[in-house]
Amino acid sequence: MKVGCIGLGDIARKAYLPVLGALPGVDLHLHTRTPATLARVADGLHLPPGQRHEELGSLLAAGLDAAFVHAPTAVHPEIVTRLLEAGVPTYVDKPLAYRLADSERLVELAERRGVSLGVGFNRRHAPGYAQCLEHPRELILMQKNRVGLPEEPRSMILDDFIHVVDTLRFLVPGPVDEVTVRARVQDGLLHHVVLQLGGDGFTALGVMNRLSGSTEEVLEVSGQDRKRQVINLAEVIDHRGEPTLRRRGDWVPVARQRGIEQAVLAFLDAVRAGRVLSARDALATHELCERVVRAVQDRPDAA
Repeated sequence: MKVGCIGLGDIARKAYLPVLGALPGVDLHLHTRTPATLARVADGLHLPPGQRHEELGSLLAAGLDAAFVHAPTAVHPEIVTRLLEAGVPTYVDKPLAYRLADSERLVELAERRGVSLGVGFNRRHAPGYAQCLEHPRELILMQKNRVGLPEEPRSMILDDFIHVVDTLRFLVPGPVDEVTVRARVQDGLLHHVVLQLGGDGFTALGVMNRLSGSTEEVLEVSGQDRKRQVINLAEVIDHRGEPTLRRRGDWVPVARQRGIEQAVLAFLDAVRAGRVLSARDALATHELCERVVRAVQDRPDAA
């Protein structure tokens, strides 16, 4: 199975290539326009010259069975368009694009061509989060905070807060009929944003503070006098009377803890089985993010 990896930045090197490079039966091909990076990464994986590509056309000519796109978001539309038009099942880091119109176009192109398009919402596969589907979820609270990183609203929401948005959508136990957004913007930079989703019998709250004093990710789901906390995707604390703590095993790889390994395997299994994966649900997350962006940009202090 010929699998291409496009873009060799941190996320590819730290998360995806350790998984792809270890899979039996995968003939891995790499593409980046930076020769030194291509040589360094390919040497580390012991890949021959024929599996190293400085041009996307050369990679496509190899006859890919699937591709993983980890290039900067700004070039996603161009790269994903070429892959889909070539009939290559494509997995792309979130977001699909910074502009909703581009994301819509890519999803529609994949559907017209009958080609799989997957988006990297790995938290849906992270064990601590996926297991929350089994827990009462009358109240959902997710915080993903950073230190000293206020940012332009669209890039912050689409590059980072999108994880919070998608996780809430994944965990809500029913249709959402109420959406509320609050934020703090100063000098054109988004300091924090809060998204509240409401439905019949549940409330979901997503928070991102880029000036929080702590780099952390905490998910809480509760209901029926029970609560589960997942801290930094590694510790699970169940509260029902006395709290019980489960930690990630010492030998559990980070890619498995964060759901990346499972996402890769699920995508490649679908490709092998000939199942076409739809990105329609991922597009719904992008649509909600666009709603958040507009709510933030429409604030009087956002100018």
